Amino acid sequence: MTREFSVIVERDSEGYYVASVPELRGCHTQAKSLDKLMERIHEAIELCLEVEQEAPLQQFIGVQRIAVEV
Repeated sequence: MTREFSVIVERDSEGYYVASVPELRGCHTQAKSLDKLMERIHEAIELCLEVEQEAPLQQFIGVQRIAVEV
């Protein structure tokens, strides 16, 4: 069975790319390149699915941007 997951990708202050999967609690990784990041998040998803077989998955709805005056 094939499943699809949303992956949020950000870049931290040190230049690392950081990926997280909202549907899987604690599923995240980092890398210096996007190619390596995608390899690592794929592995992380597989590991998280093994651990979370008994726990229900969260449902990712989307991302919203909000403007705040500072």
